[in-house]
Amino acid sequence: MEEREQKKKIKKPRGVARLIPGKCIACGALCQESCPKDAIEMNDQGEPIIIVENCIGCAKCVKVCPTEALEMYLTPEEQRLLDELAKQAGAKAVAEVEEVVEEEAGVAARLKEYKGVWVFVEQTDGKPATVSWELLGVGADLSKTLGVDLCTVVIGDKMEDLCQESFAYGASKAYLMDDPLFHHYRTEPYYRAICQLVDKYKPEIMLLGATGLGRDLAGAVATELKTGLTADCTGLTIDDKRYLLQTRPAFGGNIMATILTERTRPQMATVRPHVMPMPEKDTSRKGEIISESLAIKEEDIAVKVLEVIDDRKHGAEAVDVAAADVIVSGGRGMHAKENFSMLERLADELGGVVGSSRGAVEAGWMPVERQVGQTGKTVRPKIYIACGISGAIQHLVGMQDSDVIIAINRDKQAPIFEVATYGIVGDVLQVVPAITNRIKELRAQKSVSTM
Repeated sequence: MEEREQKKKIKKPRGVARLIPGKCIACGALCQESCPKDAIEMNDQGEPIIIVENCIGCAKCVKVCPTEALEMYLTPEEQRLLDELAKQAGAKAVAEVEEVVEEEAGVAARLKEYKGVWVFVEQTDGKPATVSWELLGVGADLSKTLGVDLCTVVIGDKMEDLCQESFAYGASKAYLMDDPLFHHYRTEPYYRAICQLVDKYKPEIMLLGATGLGRDLAGAVATELKTGLTADCTGLTIDDKRYLLQTRPAFGGNIMATILTERTRPQMATVRPHVMPMPEKDTSRKGEIISESLAIKEEDIAVKVLEVIDDRKHGAEAVDVAAADVIVSGGRGMHAKENFSMLERLADELGGVVGSSRGAVEAGWMPVERQVGQTGKTVRPKIYIACGISGAIQHLVGMQDSDVIIAINRDKQAPIFEVATYGIVGDVLQVVPAITNRIKELRAQKSVSTM
């Protein structure tokens, strides 16, 4: 209480008013009129006399004086108080700096405990998601730069074979949680299993596929571990401070942002399927399997799997655009839904499938399952033919890593030409049928020559 009272009494002094000799012009007592505390009296010459004990340092008289004949100054007592306050502020600043330095040292020491790059192997009914092996490719680059192990996390029921397969794609170690409890994916047991592994083995980086399952799991794990998570990354590299540079589209895809997780671990990121190249598979590679168990029972989990219903569509809309080697995509430049039939004919001739831009989907010309781009599928075909697509950044993000890009657009300034391997400036409704007919002719000639 006494300390609090003392702090209240010690206020930063504001000084008192003082007359500067020879500058007053006896303007008519403007300073006296402005003083709220009757701290100014006028002498016979019309000059102000400051009553120091009444002055509160408001400086109103100084501001109103037309000749700047008044100034503020500190009394010896006020100067002593100011020096004392400065001393206290300096000591406080030093203490704060020391506290920050100590905290930063603690953070640095804690971060050094984390080593290794982990990739979560996603599976459904024992079938692994391709994106998991793609992540092992980029994970290998990251682990090599950091000089650490590349590991996988496999969770499921009788999943040891996936551990062996992960070694074939480059992992040197696999953490296995194998239990009937994990037969079907449920958020709670899966995220608790991963958090237990992270707390025990402390990985530096953890990568997951940006699938429906991966996004759900990554968010739960990052929340529980109180660490950072960057979704839908298109690039992952390491800087000179061992930070994971996580690049992803931002502001609707108009810019690319690079994100860091500076003070927490693991550094977590999700990556869409087909964004990263698939590494080569080598079945001769071997690795170490580390089996762990989770102390949880079925009755401890609130969510129960009663039935699994396959809701995948059948027919034309069931085409997996992301897995195709040849894609013929149409945009708003196709002008109408019925014009997509010519893209179907070209795709059939090339053994490919038809995709679309977001604009074509929004116009109702194509189903959303065929959309390529940031808000659709990320693809990496051998041949990508963009028909009537201008090439907004949102679309380019989803297809720019195709081996060969052929762009057809009548606007020669269209951004799609900047990433195209070959560009055709012309009316897509005339160019596409011409290409289709030429392919048919070449096929006919080849069949005749082989007879």
